[in-house]
Amino acid sequence: MALRNHQFRQAARPVGAVKRSDFDYVEAPVRAPGDNEVLVKILYISLDPAMRGWMNEGKSYIAPVQLGEVMRAGAVGKVLESKHPKFSTGEFVSGTLGVQEYATVDGKLLTKVDPDVAPLPVYLSALGMPGMTAYFGLLDVGKPQPGQTVVVSGAAGAVGSVVGQIAKIKGCRAVGIAGGKQKCDYLTQTLGFDAAIDYKSEDVKKSLREHCPQGVDVYFDNVGGDILDIVLTQINRNARIVICGAISQYNSTSGVKGPSNYLSLLVNRASMTGMIVFDYAARYGEAGREMAGWLKSGQLQTREDIVEGLETFPETLLKLFSGENFGKLVLKVADA
Repeated sequence: MALRNHQFRQAARPVGAVKRSDFDYVEAPVRAPGDNEVLVKILYISLDPAMRGWMNEGKSYIAPVQLGEVMRAGAVGKVLESKHPKFSTGEFVSGTLGVQEYATVDGKLLTKVDPDVAPLPVYLSALGMPGMTAYFGLLDVGKPQPGQTVVVSGAAGAVGSVVGQIAKIKGCRAVGIAGGKQKCDYLTQTLGFDAAIDYKSEDVKKSLREHCPQGVDVYFDNVGGDILDIVLTQINRNARIVICGAISQYNSTSGVKGPSNYLSLLVNRASMTGMIVFDYAARYGEAGREMAGWLKSGQLQTREDIVEGLETFPETLLKLFSGENFGKLVLKVADA
């Protein structure tokens, strides 16, 4: 019997928070692979804040998902059939496979992954796009030096948790900003952050002064908005601010709130630089090897928040924006 594929296709441009009605949940036939193509059964899908931006029309670092197209997403899966010389049936791969059960794609867009090195969901977290983002954003853009203070917002999330751990590996003081006592305790007691600030219950500016007595040398920003504005008041001369994301602003219907304290960049001769992980694609292998070594040695830990069921996609995606997820948010589609 021919395979049938369930897919989420974008049906509308969201206004504010994403709704189920912004997607069509459809059933379609699975296309057999042609020359140099691979048919993949998707097992896990990565849910990322960037997906909200991909749904908007307009100029960005990547073309928007078009109406009627399968929603873009990274995923890992198992090869069911291959007509590409580099892949064989039964191997595991990762790539941009979309929010669906099966994907037929050009083999050049896939990367082999080894479940003996790390569990498959880890290839969507520390060994996937979030880990690559943390690695290159901190080391290439933030350029931390031993003894300096690194502050990261969204610190219990997929990117932020890795940023803080790499900062510690590189001999820095790591201070995380996260929402809730449970997440903050996780940062300090499990991941080894020097301090954590609960933005939900603390005066962030006061706590930053307390935990960063020597000021902030590197700020890795995942949230934007008020938190960015506050950190700008605490930066040192020649500080580096890495703009990775602004999750607090993605669902705004009244425009993006920019930093009112931006003149601190001038006074402190500091820099604020945006980073997009896809710019470093040629170096993913380099980062992956080093990160895998840190995972093996125990210097780097990951936490995945796995939700089961492809059909739950729209509601599960919203967990990113409410702060409900704890760790890398992953949608489980099927068993290996």
